[in-house]
Amino acid sequence: MMRNYWLLLLFFYALIFGKQANAQPTPDSAAYITVDLNQEVGPMKPVWAWFGYDEPNYTYMKDGKKLLSELAQLSPVPVYVRTHSLLVTGDGTAALKWGSTNAYTEDANGKPVYNWAIIDSIFDTYVKRGMKPLAQIGFMPRALSTHPEPYRHYWKPGDPYTDIITGWAYPPKDYDKWRELVYQWVKHSVDRYGKKEVESWYWEVWNEPNGYYWKGTRDEFFKLYDYAADGLKKALPTAKIGGINIAGTGGKTATEWTTQFIEHCISGTNYATGKKGAPLDALLFHAKGSPKLSNGVVRMNMSPQLRDISAGFKMAASYPETKKLPLIIGESDPEGCAACGMATNPENAYRNGTLYSSYTAATFARKYLLADRYQVNFLGAVSWSFEFENQPWFYGFRDLATNGVDKPVLNVFRMFGMMRGDRVKVDGNRMLPLQTVVDSSIRKNKTEIGALAAKAPKSAAVMVWNYHDEDKQGSAESVTLTVTGVPAKVVTVKVYLIDRDHSNSYEVWKKMGAPQSPTTVQFATLEKAGKLQCIQVKKQTVRAGEVKLPLGLQRQAVALVTLNW
Repeated sequence: MMRNYWLLLLFFYALIFGKQANAQPTPDSAAYITVDLNQEVGPMKPVWAWFGYDEPNYTYMKDGKKLLSELAQLSPVPVYVRTHSLLVTGDGTAALKWGSTNAYTEDANGKPVYNWAIIDSIFDTYVKRGMKPLAQIGFMPRALSTHPEPYRHYWKPGDPYTDIITGWAYPPKDYDKWRELVYQWVKHSVDRYGKKEVESWYWEVWNEPNGYYWKGTRDEFFKLYDYAADGLKKALPTAKIGGINIAGTGGKTATEWTTQFIEHCISGTNYATGKKGAPLDALLFHAKGSPKLSNGVVRMNMSPQLRDISAGFKMAASYPETKKLPLIIGESDPEGCAACGMATNPENAYRNGTLYSSYTAATFARKYLLADRYQVNFLGAVSWSFEFENQPWFYGFRDLATNGVDKPVLNVFRMFGMMRGDRVKVDGNRMLPLQTVVDSSIRKNKTEIGALAAKAPKSAAVMVWNYHDEDKQGSAESVTLTVTGVPAKVVTVKVYLIDRDHSNSYEVWKKMGAPQSPTTVQFATLEKAGKLQCIQVKKQTVRAGEVKLPLGLQRQAVALVTLNW
């Protein structure tokens, strides 16, 4: 009897301790990321290679051209660019949240006068760099507006946002002239750039018609769209046009606007032709997060942005006619006003440093997962951030560079540009489930250490981030990255890093004493600090198809590990 007792006791000890010996690390254990190159989950589309901004005249200015050249170099495929105010009346003077091209005026007899010089200088800048316009048909020229005065605004940070809404936001007084304007613009574009080039662009009508940007009714907007699409298709039947670039996509009003717009395009009576339906070659909508200042600390919130994306994807998936259409998130950002700096909007203080870069990494990973969930044709997400010419250094605008010096967030896009092929399965003990982030962002006690991975025929790339909504710094945590299914015996490993000490012009600028007029030597130092830094290059033996790498990630850090064989 005693012998049986001891045997039974030994059995339970073996069971308990054997389980502990074979147990996987718990969430409280050291962080790990596991990537399986043999489990593909979807294409690594360059959905991030889309950028936009309010001020079109910055395009051909000194720092604008420099940044566009850098953006053009990011991607293996053409980068798309969207900008407002391409049809606004004025002399081309650049200002915050303002731009003009003077494309349309009228003579004393009311006859249209077309002038494409400024639009050409904008589109020439893109095309010469191999970029493509996401060409916005808007806003209303003064001579066509039903309420032309006041027209030019002089908004500045801190002023009420509604001050920007002037005569350009109203419907046309003559829809036939509106249609002819679009026809002439597209025809001119074909003459200048060639049919094949213009066929590769996307065109869209207006911006956020359910918000500040449209002073007409919903039906008047559908009419505006129909006449614009009719003019475009008459000039180039194969041109691609879409809409609706709705604001606050997940809200009740936005949902009503979008569903009615889709149904109008499918089966409504076309205002311009009297026929059934309207052209719809792409569906566009907006998605924004919502940072707040809490006890002096910025707290991000990606949930509203992801819920907007989820709502847009869900609406597209609910109609057979739109389920496979290209979907473009026409603006996809942590919040809404790029030109609202941190001096007037302290909740925007995230923009200069590594909180913005790590937020960008963590949100784009979820955009891919939401597209997988709804099985939609996700084409691109426009980061509404560019540069602001001749403005104070690191003012806290939502931009990618300041005075010609790249900010940390731009280096995340450089990392994305090195991720090719197909996305593959990622597991991690500190990575939150998709629905948790959609519902409540990333604000638990611990930071998220997550990853996005892709595999090409002769390479693999893994982006790893250490992110939390609260803008607090933290020392480096040890992360073990394991990549399995590597089809080689030896790989070249490179590690790129964005944190307080790497790929970070902002920290270098602060250590200089935050100069507003850097010397030539200081500028060169800042320019170098703004580039993506590679911190390690080595050859590594692959054992049984597996590569194991230790990483050290500060809070808000983003690393890219590439394997080449």
